[in-house]
Amino acid sequence: MPMKIFLKAVLVCLILQALPLNAATFKIATISPDGLSWMKKLRAGTKQIEDLTEGRVKFKIYPGGVQGDDTTVLRKMRIGQLHGGVVAAGSLTRFYPDLQIYNLPLQFRSGAEVEHVRGEMDQMIADGLSEAGIITFAFTETGFAYLMSKEPVTSVADLKSLKAWIPDGDPIAAELVKSFGVSPIPLNITDVLAGLQTGLINSIMAPPAVALALQWHNHVSYMTDLPLVYIYSMMAMDGKAFNRISDEDQLIVKTVMDRVFAEVEQDTRIDNERALQAISAVGIEALEVSADELVEWQSMADLSIRNLIQSGEISEESVLLYLTQLRGYRGEGGPD
Repeated sequence: MPMKIFLKAVLVCLILQALPLNAATFKIATISPDGLSWMKKLRAGTKQIEDLTEGRVKFKIYPGGVQGDDTTVLRKMRIGQLHGGVVAAGSLTRFYPDLQIYNLPLQFRSGAEVEHVRGEMDQMIADGLSEAGIITFAFTETGFAYLMSKEPVTSVADLKSLKAWIPDGDPIAAELVKSFGVSPIPLNITDVLAGLQTGLINSIMAPPAVALALQWHNHVSYMTDLPLVYIYSMMAMDGKAFNRISDEDQLIVKTVMDRVFAEVEQDTRIDNERALQAISAVGIEALEVSADELVEWQSMADLSIRNLIQSGEISEESVLLYLTQLRGYRGEGGPD
């Protein structure tokens, strides 16, 4: 009997030695359909991670919303069914509300301004999420969102007739449309197409590439040529799950994922430019906003920001830091 026990112990030791140290298979979900160029880059990146870690770290990707929308993915992360997701930044506000700082309406005017401010503030957002237990990698641009509607809109007064979709659980979007006198209709992103088809909503606010990829452009006739808000996304992982792997493997994952999402961002900018051309080619009319109308739009946008601060949805400290960076880049004075 002692010999049998000894042999069993040796066998167990040999099995344990054969297993990779701190091995993990991370389950990651996204609403994006499989086959998109960025999904191919993500899969290539996860394969490289598996190779570099000698199989210790693997990823299983669930595309196309099979695990639900962003809110559902985050809920499944909380109960351990998933370890992460590629989600819109706005879905993570309960972890760090100030990540909405880039979504403030009618603030960014160009991609150059975006790059400057993000270069100064991305780390602050990543740190805020990390303190709340969410690990992120390089943020990736989704693009400037434009108003697309079934009826022409150039003035603030034109907005009164809109039934506008907003992402469910997005306080910035809700405050924006309410400040402009529009009643928000919150829907999951998977329900937007049906909402346009049935008339539940008659307008959307989205980057051109998103509207094109999800076929929303087939149900609108006009696009107001005014980039209203800047939208970005990220891959978010549960910190406890991520920290189960070794420091060395964490560095490998971060290095590869940072590169992947930086490349995805460059591709997305090109995709949005092409999507704008495609939308115009199918007959959607781009409507210019006059100088006088723009003043009114800006006034309402600034009001929505003040309301967000007063409601506690975003901190005044972060808003002031953001505006200081933005106006400093433009060579203007600090925020009023």
